[in-house]
Amino acid sequence: MKIVQLSDLHVGGLFKEEAFEIIVKEVNGLSPDVIIISGDLTDDGLIFQFQHARSLIHRLNCPNLIALPGNHDYRHTGYLLFKKFFPFSKPVYEFENLVILTLGTARPDRDEGEVGHRQNVWMENILNKHEKKTKIVVMHHHLIAIPDTGYANVVGILDAGDTLRTCLESKVDLVLCGHKHRPWLWNLGTLRIAYAGTATSWRYRGVFDDTYNIINILDGKIQIDIKVVGGRRMALSDIVKKYEPSQNKNSLL
Repeated sequence: MKIVQLSDLHVGGLFKEEAFEIIVKEVNGLSPDVIIISGDLTDDGLIFQFQHARSLIHRLNCPNLIALPGNHDYRHTGYLLFKKFFPFSKPVYEFENLVILTLGTARPDRDEGEVGHRQNVWMENILNKHEKKTKIVVMHHHLIAIPDTGYANVVGILDAGDTLRTCLESKVDLVLCGHKHRPWLWNLGTLRIAYAGTATSWRYRGVFDDTYNIINILDGKIQIDIKVVGGRRMALSDIVKKYEPSQNKNSLL
């Protein structure tokens, strides 16, 4: 099973059209089983940005395309438009040995995210029905703070503790997040939390390249790579190993 995670396209003023052109060639060449776009498809939640984002995403060839909203998509009443332009996404995707569950963390005109009690209970009920499968949960906001991203409590998930408990109790294998544009990976025992950078915008933080993640799952084992748009591919864990907070990072190319 091959999954591509794109995040934080930010179609709008800081969008890089040339980067998306490269992504189309690279991602379609990978023939992924699933493509996940983990939020902030637009920069301002405006209708012309949604129109543009939809036309771009339709160029990606994949039998399972998942798009969930981010806080930027829910600005300017964008929450009324997202489902209109991206009605194809479902909350749960079931495969032979894998289940992917998506959580809505964006709230209208708020930068911080929230899962909520009902969604946490729903997540636990769904995942407990798939004990023998690899379990992936996808959300836009980061579940745990990341280096180089500033004051996390303002724009993270307000009920992160409850959500993290649910993920651990439900034996989730992998959580995929976007939001802060900082590629990173946390290992919490059997649970890994992978963060994607921005794929197609100038909104860099910590890593100054457009990037996306490639996840390969074989016999229950998960390999997570980061791919620089138009550049190299490496294990996402290498970003963590090479992290030096005293130095400025410029490029992964």
